[in-house]
This record gives sequence, C-alpha cells and structure tokens, in this order.
Amino acid sequence: MVLSITHFATNFHRIMRIALGIEYAGNNFFGWQIQPHAPSVQACVEAALSKVANHCVKVVCAGRTDTGVHALGQVIHADVTAQRSIRSWIFGTNANLPEDVSVLWAQMVDDNFHARFSAQLRHYRYIILNRPTRPALLSKRVAWEYRPLNIEHMQAGGNYLLGTHDFSSYRATACQAKTPVRTISRLKVYRVNEYVIIEISANAFLHHMVRNIAGVLMTIGYGEQTAEWARTILEARNRTLGGVTAPADGLYLSAVDYPEPYVFPKANPPLY
Repeated sequence: MVLSITHFATNFHRIMRIALGIEYAGNNFFGWQIQPHAPSVQACVEAALSKVANHCVKVVCAGRTDTGVHALGQVIHADVTAQRSIRSWIFGTNANLPEDVSVLWAQMVDDNFHARFSAQLRHYRYIILNRPTRPALLSKRVAWEYRPLNIEHMQAGGNYLLGTHDFSSYRATACQAKTPVRTISRLKVYRVNEYVIIEISANAFLHHMVRNIAGVLMTIGYGEQTAEWARTILEARNRTLGGVTAPADGLYLSAVDYPEPYVFPKANPPLY
C-alpha cells in the first residue's frame, strides 16, 4: 500500500498514518474512550504509542466500546512522525501496555484511511454460558444464563431485526446518535457445547444496541416471550418496552471490515 506523506509547515517532519489491530479485556476499564477520572483503553494505548514514537500520539478507533466490553478486533489509526519498524510498533507498544490490552498487528496506510469513517461493517459477538452453575475461569468474560436457551426461538426473533430499521427500542435512552436507523446484515444464533453465541453485523451500532438485542433474544430463548416479541419491540420505537439490557461481560467487538485496499488481519475467535 502506498503511503501518503505530508509535511509540517515549520519543521518538515513527515507525518505517517499507521493502522493497528487491538485486543483487550474490558472488565478493568470504563470503556474505550478517555475518561477524566477513570481508566480507559484509549488512554493506555495512547500512552504506550507515545513512548514508542517519542512524541504525543492520539488515536481514532473504529467503534467506542462501553464499560466492561471486550474486543477481539478493534481497529485504530494514529498519525506519527517517528520512523519505526512494524515490529517496533507492535512489540514496543505491547511492552508498554497492561497485560489485558495487546496490539495484534500494525500496517502503514495512506492518509485517506480513517478507522471510524472508512469502516463498512462492524461485527459483534455476544457469548452466553448456558448452564446451571455460574462461571469462574471465565468470570467477566462471558454472560451467564442458568435457564436453558432455545436457539431456534432466538434465531426466529433475531430474523425480525435483519435489514434497515429504526432501532429506537434497542438503543440506550442516553444514546446521542443523530439517527436511530441502522442496517443489520447478519444475525446468527448458534450453540457450541454449553455456550450460546449471538453474532451481529451492521453498518454501525447504537449505544447498548447489541446488549439490548441480546437481552430480548435471551428472554425469548428461555421462553418468557415468543419470537414475535422482537418485532413488536422494534415496531414500537420505544426503549421502555425493550426489556432488560444484557450484561457487558459477554460482548466482544470481533471485527471491522474496510474497503479495498485496506485489508487487515482478522482476529481468531475464542475457543468456546
């Protein structure tokens, strides 16, 4: 990929744009975005990159995750002036990150690339441990539902959400998005042993949208509501009718898709 180079008017340092893939466990952070008095993933990543670059680095992410939400394939970009190898950007940054945040890959990109605005699809995965006893080893890494979940009923409910809709009933009351209209291109519910997994792909997501969808589908899954309830909620366009918001523990930003020529490595899913 050809790198676009610009210059500062005064000191003529080259400005280079680098894209990076980030993995993190979100349970020790108050979300991705920098908070004035609480730890954030963004603050950790910017501090680590700044040490490698030897200058202040600010980053832009593909999707801001909430408190406790994890990422397998968060994508960011940063503008840097330091000349470093790709290996140095990856391993040097990781040497300065806490153990629950890791850079997976790095690539130089042209200055037309934007981690947020260039993204075409965002993919989320919601993982539910579905057994009578709570998790220990995966505490804060998966959601837990002790009642048996019927994945066929959950899938039937999810099918009503496919396509372009007003998702007002599935967003947080504090959501500040200008429009509630989003397009879900894929929603799949499946089981792997004791785990029920919901995978959702859309052009963009509203605040708490995936967790609210997961909460509705879980309610359908354990038989409290029928599959048609998902459509009833959608058509109401009223968040107060939308049911319980599922916990953040099970939610992962799994991947982000970009147009050519921005082809990046995909994260490997967890083994559950």
